[in-house]
Amino acid sequence: MSEFLAMGGYAAFVWPSYAVAVGALVVLATVSLRQWRAAKAEVARLEALGPRRRGGGSA
Repeated sequence: MSEFLAMGGYAAFVWPSYAVAVGALVVLATVSLRQWRAAKAEVARLEALGPRRRGGGSA
């Protein structure tokens, strides 16, 4: 098991790269979730305004 964790002597490069990749995924998930919530709130706000009609035509 210790050989696996040592990664053939490259553990100092491999494990930090895994940490950076996981960190990037967490940041991307967080940003995406915040943007999704903001878009959802904007849609709800727009739907609450109701439909708008254009003037100038015969009804």
